[in-house]
Amino acid sequence: MSKKVLIIGAGGVGNVVTHKCAMHPEAFSEVMLASRNENKCKAIAADVKNATGRTIRTATVDADDVKATVALIKSFGADLLINVALPYQDLPLMDACLHAGIHYVDTANYEPPHLAKFEYSWQWAYRERFEKAGLTALLGSGFDPGVTNVFCAYAQKHLFDTIETIDIMDANAGDHGYPFATNFNPEINIREITQRGRYWENGEWKETEPLDPKLRVDYNYPVLGPKPSYLLFHEELESLAQNIKGLKRIRFFMTFSDNYLNHLRVLQNVGLTRIDPIEFHGHQIVPIQFLKALLPDPASLGPRTKGKTCIGCEITGLKDGKPRKVFIYNVCDHQECYAEVKSQAISYTTGVPAAIGGAMLATGKWLKPGVWNMEECDPDPFMEELNKRGLPWQIQELPV
Repeated sequence: MSKKVLIIGAGGVGNVVTHKCAMHPEAFSEVMLASRNENKCKAIAADVKNATGRTIRTATVDADDVKATVALIKSFGADLLINVALPYQDLPLMDACLHAGIHYVDTANYEPPHLAKFEYSWQWAYRERFEKAGLTALLGSGFDPGVTNVFCAYAQKHLFDTIETIDIMDANAGDHGYPFATNFNPEINIREITQRGRYWENGEWKETEPLDPKLRVDYNYPVLGPKPSYLLFHEELESLAQNIKGLKRIRFFMTFSDNYLNHLRVLQNVGLTRIDPIEFHGHQIVPIQFLKALLPDPASLGPRTKGKTCIGCEITGLKDGKPRKVFIYNVCDHQECYAEVKSQAISYTTGVPAAIGGAMLATGKWLKPGVWNMEECDPDPFMEELNKRGLPWQIQELPV
């Protein structure tokens, strides 16, 4: 039985989620898109109507206002909420779902607005409340986190008896033609990559300098070839370190060009990446929010971005007593994504898994009371949907 889904957030990812939910009527009987700016929602709804023939309802909502969100949930009759708003809004939206009695899906862990701290503790604290309410909260249903977690769960179930190491590799070889831009919300993107790196090894966390060049690897990505990749902390490491049995080490690497890093250093040096408020002409402003207003809107990059992404997990371990090493990955083409849903591949690779995660709940395949990370669910139906919904995956055997 299909369900009514309320999507909150009308950026590039929200656009993809709305398109993909509309394309999946077996899971979603009705779709509503809401954000602070209903005009953005209406523009997306018009695109979806042209592409799929389905009518998307729209609304205005302040995601920080729990009462207003509950009222919207009840007036629409939503069965589940897909949160693709800001990570700062995860907790009020989880509160709204508890008050309204519906299931919850997001793509990124909660972050306090003025503290660059990336961990699941705030959301894991909701476990008992969701269990008692008989509701499911699915955390991190994007690509990384999200698909990468499912890749690891699939490897644990089917490819290995014991997993020893995981390196999550994220490469974007796209070119948008601007001197500097970010492929998703600049405020979130820059906060994330300017923090100290961390990885987990032999039961403890080890810290590194931000984007430390000494830890750079030139990884040979399928299709893309060798790309400079830098170690940083990414939130899925926290849950995977707990949930993958026998794991000895897990790291995360992302590609950055020299041009990107040079621009980023200048912005840091002049204070534009600061997240603390400053006084300016009698007004409080946050420098990184001002920078966000100056940079190109990530949702506008779609028509001009060319090239491909490759995101995957290099996993080592034992199978039948013998060492094994594989790379499970997806390659996505920016222009093909834009042709389908008018978004570039970064938004697409996040939005498609969010819609699939919603479908896992809507169809009952992953429904279980509590708060769950992706690897705690059966990977098989999700992996099957990835192939159906535009993110086909492959497994490459590597020499040990």
